[in-house]
Amino acid sequence: MKHFLLLCSAVLLTACANPALRQAEDLGRSNQWPAALRVLDDAVAKDPTDPQLRAAQVRAREQATARLILQIEALRGAGRWDEASALLSQLALADPRHPRLAALTTEVERSRRQDGQLAAGRAALKEGRIERADAIAREVLAESPQHPGARLLASQVAQARPLESAVGELGPAFQKPITLEFRDAPLRQVFESLARSSGVNFVFDKDVRSDARITIFLRNVTLDEAMRVVLSTQQLDRKLLNDSSVLIFPNTAAKQREHQELITRTLYLTNADVKQVQAMVRSIAKVRDIHIDERLNLLVVRDTPEVLRLVEKLIASVDLPEPEVMLEVEVMELATDQVEALGLQWPETAQLGISDAAGNIPSQVFVGGKNPINFRASIANPVVVATLRGTSGNSNILANPKIRVRNRDKAKVHIGQKLPVFTTTTNFTGSTSVAASVSYLDIGLKLDVEPTIQLDNDVVIKVGLEVSNLIRQVTGPGGTTAYEIGTRNTSTVLRLADGETQVLAGLINDEDRKSASGIPGLSRIPLLGRLFGTHTDTRNKTEVVLLITPRVVRNLAVPDASLTRLASGVDASPGAFSSLLRREARVGGAPATAAANPAPAPAPGQAPSAPAAPPAEAVLKLDVTPQVPAGGTISVALKNDSGLQIKGEVEYDATKLAPAQPLQGAAPGRYPVELAPRGERVVALRALPAAAGQVLNINLGGLSAAGLNGESAPVRVDGSGLLTVDAAR
Repeated sequence: MKHFLLLCSAVLLTACANPALRQAEDLGRSNQWPAALRVLDDAVAKDPTDPQLRAAQVRAREQATARLILQIEALRGAGRWDEASALLSQLALADPRHPRLAALTTEVERSRRQDGQLAAGRAALKEGRIERADAIAREVLAESPQHPGARLLASQVAQARPLESAVGELGPAFQKPITLEFRDAPLRQVFESLARSSGVNFVFDKDVRSDARITIFLRNVTLDEAMRVVLSTQQLDRKLLNDSSVLIFPNTAAKQREHQELITRTLYLTNADVKQVQAMVRSIAKVRDIHIDERLNLLVVRDTPEVLRLVEKLIASVDLPEPEVMLEVEVMELATDQVEALGLQWPETAQLGISDAAGNIPSQVFVGGKNPINFRASIANPVVVATLRGTSGNSNILANPKIRVRNRDKAKVHIGQKLPVFTTTTNFTGSTSVAASVSYLDIGLKLDVEPTIQLDNDVVIKVGLEVSNLIRQVTGPGGTTAYEIGTRNTSTVLRLADGETQVLAGLINDEDRKSASGIPGLSRIPLLGRLFGTHTDTRNKTEVVLLITPRVVRNLAVPDASLTRLASGVDASPGAFSSLLRREARVGGAPATAAANPAPAPAPGQAPSAPAAPPAEAVLKLDVTPQVPAGGTISVALKNDSGLQIKGEVEYDATKLAPAQPLQGAAPGRYPVELAPRGERVVALRALPAAAGQVLNINLGGLSAAGLNGESAPVRVDGSGLLTVDAAR
């Protein structure tokens, strides 16, 4: 003890002798660990052999770097990139070899870049460029699968477009409404009509049969929808070359490998098991190539962009954190015991026999000789012992564990002790040897729980409870030890709401014992029997009570409908473009925009029919997209059904709508149009953010119709210009 005190005194004197230690300690108490580290660095540079300085330097560096990392994480979450970068510089100065320095630097730079990308994606969504916004969201999610801003943008993109077009969106030229009526016409003629009416370029693979015959009747469909129908019925497929060019090729495995563009994407999983995801992707998306890495919990997929988009949404729908629940368990054992002993204890034996010279009564006596035979009687002393004893007690054994368990996992609690049980083995081969082994027997409280968390925050719990106690020790053959154990157990399945408490009781052990000892016969007399013996009454009662309360820490976050309801193409081509038509599209035999067979020429010698008289009025049909999302594109389709040339202006609210392709010289809110006889025109407008959640009206003004000879006629507008802009989400 004396040496220890001397050592402590020497250490204190040394600390006092070095002012850097005291200064660093004062700075550490005020949480100025970077300053304390600088003081210690200077002191160690002057005296590098001092072990106390070096130990204090290590502790200060750990504290300083830990606080810097916490501050950097907080600033990164708040989007304060400049301050986070400044703290990263301090971390590099404090510990240039810190294992998290490189990762934090990369995360801060990536988060800064992703913030700018998401801002551009939100702007593109407001402008109606849904495909661009979707590409940005998928790019950010590929780097950070749980990024909240990217997940929100992806959800808004999915809600902004219908399910039929969720697998791909084309340029404005493919959204032009057309009407087709062809009967047994060559495929080449159909595509020529589509090219002339839309201005889209079609390039054909050398193996496409352009002389194949097709019969099709479609009205009021977009070019994209009409092209999908034609391709699906002719076993053809397409590849988009740019916004106005399409490559048509046969839908065969060889041509798919030749023309389809493939993408390789590495997808990191946060919560889902990579093997289960691999099985799901193979069975549902039917990907071409897939590789998994269990160490990093990632999979690498190689397939077409459409299939990869489907794979990303499938993974987003299952890569969710598992639910967790906190189980508050309270186990009580209530025990009471009472013992009463009352009565007179009489001697159990009395002796009568021949005594020896000392006065004792021996066990054997030889009669003979001249000594007299002495008969003596003996009895235990004292003759009567009165027993007046009563004991009572109660006990309350309480266990109150709190267990946090993941969904469908098992948790165990054991509160008690382990009793050793020895087992001996004797070997009689050659020399006798004895080998002993020990095993342990658990007694006390054992609790097994297995929760299952429901979506409505109810918790289904499998409960197994066992309470055991040691009764007595038993000695077996060869001196071995065994134990007699008393046990009570129960198992059940409960369904409890979040925060609901359930009491499980009734595990009762009730003992009532009565025993009497005394003079035979007399001790059994009611009431008076206690004068001739001792009566003992023992009452023991124990009850085990279990209270369990589940509290849901985190439940399953059900993904948006955009991730649980996906367009998956067809069985032969998962993720391919859908051939479904819009609800407004109609199939029928209306007058064809492009006819397969032109009108026959007059027969030789037959006078040509007289030209038709100019109509009394010109009819201009107006068709407006009835409903668009916020930031979407509105198609204003105009069709001149007369033989006159029509001029006019499309009138709209310039504060809520804007032309997709501005026209120089046009006044705000007015877009001049001119339609040739039997001609068509499509004007594309974009819904501005101010139009969200409103009903707008597009009018036609300044209309005039003129014939080839200068004759004029009034213009009648057939159709409605009302449209609804969905509210922003």
